[in-house]
Amino acid sequence: MASPSSSVWSAHLGMLLWALLVGFSFPAVGLLTEGLPPLLLTSLRFAIAAMAVLPLVLRAPGVVPTRSGLVLYALMGLCLAGFFGAMFWVAHRVTALSMSTLFVSVPLLAYVLGRWLGVEHPARALLALLTLGALGAMALAWAQAGGDVTQIQFGVGEAVFFVGCIASALYPVLSKYGLLRSWVSPHAGVRTLWSLVLGGALIGMLGLVFNSPVALTRMTWGDLALVVYLGLFSSGVTFWLQQRATAILTPAAVTAYGYLVPFVSMLLLFWAEPERISLVWLPGSTLVVIAIVLLLQRDVRSRSKIACAK
Repeated sequence: MASPSSSVWSAHLGMLLWALLVGFSFPAVGLLTEGLPPLLLTSLRFAIAAMAVLPLVLRAPGVVPTRSGLVLYALMGLCLAGFFGAMFWVAHRVTALSMSTLFVSVPLLAYVLGRWLGVEHPARALLALLTLGALGAMALAWAQAGGDVTQIQFGVGEAVFFVGCIASALYPVLSKYGLLRSWVSPHAGVRTLWSLVLGGALIGMLGLVFNSPVALTRMTWGDLALVVYLGLFSSGVTFWLQQRATAILTPAAVTAYGYLVPFVSMLLLFWAEPERISLVWLPGSTLVVIAIVLLLQRDVRSRSKIACAK
């Protein structure tokens, strides 16, 4: 049986892989043919991921949800639809810097929502680490924008995206809430499956309203291969890793790994354009790495103390 500290290490390493997969997915998305309907593509990704997960969980506990579980899964799916719907709606209405700046609020929002629903404990040290990571992620976003702070604005588009950020923060909080009350399956794959199915269905309905289904006919075989890759890895594996970590870590700790995504994007940028390397990236990347390392140490020590007390 794995020790408590090894379980925490495993969860954190899984979320590190999550950050790498999410960071690598952005260049892949950029290779898709222009003009394809983004919401319908996301729904298709979720469907592919759900079909891949289904054979792995057929005999898992809780694969058929209870009434309370189904309601909670539906709310979790609504959170996914809210975030992706908001992200695609504001894509051409909000600057990338404004979106990046607002997105760093997700871990802090997860902590506040977690406290509200009783799945987070009061922790000043955790708040300090989340703030440190947020400052680092904002510094990376500022560096990527070339230091042009005038790109940060707040209007209707930004307000809609912030609502999407709240939905994104609420997703792991609801999952943890259901786990603590045994409303959802203890199996990470089952929770992943239902999140993908219900979230994909809701996003697909949004796509039918805001996108043109006919545009899907422009897909090439290369586009289809990319969507399959994104469905399996950027949706299926990442959702499973997040659900797996949620059973061990707090929602705020899980969402804090979102701070590493711009760090991974920075590394990819340096690989593609070495001439972009400069000291302007150093403060943000340093703060993000320090925050994640301290978060890992904090969780391992905390779990070890609990184990010793027992």
